[in-house]
Amino acid sequence: MAKIEFQVEHLNLYYDKFHALHDLTLDIYQNEITALIGPSGCGKSTFIKTLNRMNDLVEGCKIDGTIKLNNVDIYKDYDIIDLRKKVGMVFQKPNPFPMSVYDNIAYGPRIHGIKKKAQLDDIVEEALTKAFIWDEVKDRLKKSALALSGGQQQRLCIARALSISPEVVLMDEPTSALDPLSTLKIEDLVLELKKDYTIVMVTHNMQQAGRVSDYTAFFLNGDIVEYDRTSKIFEFPQDKRTEDYITGRFG
Repeated sequence: MAKIEFQVEHLNLYYDKFHALHDLTLDIYQNEITALIGPSGCGKSTFIKTLNRMNDLVEGCKIDGTIKLNNVDIYKDYDIIDLRKKVGMVFQKPNPFPMSVYDNIAYGPRIHGIKKKAQLDDIVEEALTKAFIWDEVKDRLKKSALALSGGQQQRLCIARALSISPEVVLMDEPTSALDPLSTLKIEDLVLELKKDYTIVMVTHNMQQAGRVSDYTAFFLNGDIVEYDRTSKIFEFPQDKRTEDYITGRFG
């Protein structure tokens, strides 16, 4: 059995009086890809943002229950800078900084105190190589990242997340703004990355969840209806609502 990376127990989240997540309990396993599926507004993105405390930025947000990363409570015993170093995030729309390709990747390491050019050069090359984009940008490192295509920008953002050597990479619908070819490149990349990282991925695409994930959690109205190995969820769903969603009867 894979080692548990995140332990979530009795997690409730409120935006002021709105109860957005209801008593969620699940384990997320190391070096596995966990897909979060479910219709829009069901709590997937809200949940993924609890894993690196992005919801701390939302006014009126209140959380109870526990989330532990390697047995350490992330809301009580983690400095937020340390947590975000361990848990990287890639968003739905590519969001490169308006600076060079090189500086996008070097940004995080510099914040964490790495200043030597030779060291930064190595980090930039390694992160871009891991994100399957080094060969496409190695001659354009000093050019603006905004000149890259959408698919390249998203791989650059993944490289940026990898540059600070996280343990976990959160991905909030990382391919929803991309064309089919770019989507397949990101899926290939995600499958490769799980050798070194734990991946949690929100996706609206059932085929994508089936292709890349090891575990799938089906969210509905702030609840987890079902959570199991992806093969089991897709082939033998235990709940009628899961079956209806996967087969396209609603959502």
